[in-house]
Amino acid sequence: QVQLVESGGGSVQPGGSLRLSCAVSGFTFSDFGMSWVRQAPGKGLEWVSGIASRDGNTDYVDSVKGRFTISRDNGKNTLYLQMNSLKPEDTAVYYCAKNWAKTSRAWRTSSPRGQGTQVTVSS
Repeated sequence: QVQLVESGGGSVQPGGSLRLSCAVSGFTFSDFGMSWVRQAPGKGLEWVSGIASRDGNTDYVDSVKGRFTISRDNGKNTLYLQMNSLKPEDTAVYYCAKNWAKTSRAWRTSSPRGQGTQVTVSS
């Protein structure tokens, strides 16, 4: 059974930083690309970033490029998202998701995801 458990969310002021983690079990983590997606209040799911299974290739939505960094530790079955220079528009519930293939962008709305962690950016 696929399990994805996010942690690390919270409330920060604009310009602040947070590091999200996602503990994974129930499948061979190193065989799949992974993604972070988010859902802002009243909006649909938005893909934020993805990382390939083994070669470390990463991709980002334009709005977070240069501020967010996705990474993974295949030995620990854990996915990370380092978020710097946070903006109010980054406020959302953040989910980690299992891609359907090895590549960084192989995500779709039906991909398995965790319960989410809330990130609130406000002064």
